[in-house]
Amino acid sequence: MQIYNTMTRSKQELTPADGKEYKIYACGPTVYNFIHIGNARPLCVFDVLRRYLEYRGNKVNFVQNFTDIDDKLIKKANEEGITVPEVAKRYIEEFWIDAKGLNVREATTHPKATENIDAIIDIISTLMDKGYAYQADGDVYFRATKFGEYGKLSHQPLEELLAGASERVDAADFKENPMDFCLWKGAKEGEPFWESPFGKGRPGWHIECSAMAGRYLGKTIDIHCGGQDLIFPHHENEIAQSECANGCTFANFWMHNGYINVDNRKMSKSLGNFFTVREVAEKFGYEPIRYIMISSHYRSPINYSVDILNQSKNALERLYTCLDNMNFALKNAGEGGEAPEFLETRKNEFIAAMD
Repeated sequence: MQIYNTMTRSKQELTPADGKEYKIYACGPTVYNFIHIGNARPLCVFDVLRRYLEYRGNKVNFVQNFTDIDDKLIKKANEEGITVPEVAKRYIEEFWIDAKGLNVREATTHPKATENIDAIIDIISTLMDKGYAYQADGDVYFRATKFGEYGKLSHQPLEELLAGASERVDAADFKENPMDFCLWKGAKEGEPFWESPFGKGRPGWHIECSAMAGRYLGKTIDIHCGGQDLIFPHHENEIAQSECANGCTFANFWMHNGYINVDNRKMSKSLGNFFTVREVAEKFGYEPIRYIMISSHYRSPINYSVDILNQSKNALERLYTCLDNMNFALKNAGEGGEAPEFLETRKNEFIAAMD
């Protein structure tokens, strides 16, 4: 089997590093709201990857996290007058309603960031001991320029990353370099916090995934998955902090799914074309949504529209008719019970195409 590796920008033969089991980490949702159509694509795409690897007889250890501490959760909790854990619990439950509707199987493990604070603190402490991290204004930052390979996933030098990052890079005066990113946020009044050697606070977004991938899969994993929008800064930062802390390759393969447009425009709340999976499922059902997500090549952009949803419903009806006809053919294949020859041919063609 071959997959396109974002790191090398080429298709490569996929084999598990230990020869026994694929270790896969997929970035999960930040649980402050219902998942939207954009979230549904990586959920469905990497569910297919995992299912296909198992269908071909492989063992898969599939980890997908929940980010349950973040600025967005704190904001939501303040708006609703409830606690951050209450927000997280509610939207994890809502996530499972949608995920099961989309026929997405549970991962081997679904860790929460708040359950792994000790592992997060350990990595940050290691980075500080090695000189890759420093404290400033109550926070802890990673020295991006100290990692000589920073930018190797997005294939851009530091200067271009800084110029293109715009609002996503905080150029605070107390940072040594504008590209440095936060590992630990010092506690502010009224915010949740944990005790640490660097003071009371909470983890930054990027360090959470490094800690959870390391704890549940090991220092080097086979495949790291996610949406194309996560290449920079999230996955770039994961690589930097993980490889500097552990002294080895973080992930051997990187898989990223393409963007979703709505009526040929980028999905955005400001454009009023932002839809949750729940909203769409209430009108069209979940299955047409999954069909859209996996009927195009996973790296290609998808255009979502009501017309395409209706086309998907029609396509699904044709598939179910085909299935009924195939089952009828099998039932009437004779006493020997042998499948018609064309079925074996089609199965082999399917495997070849997927591989």
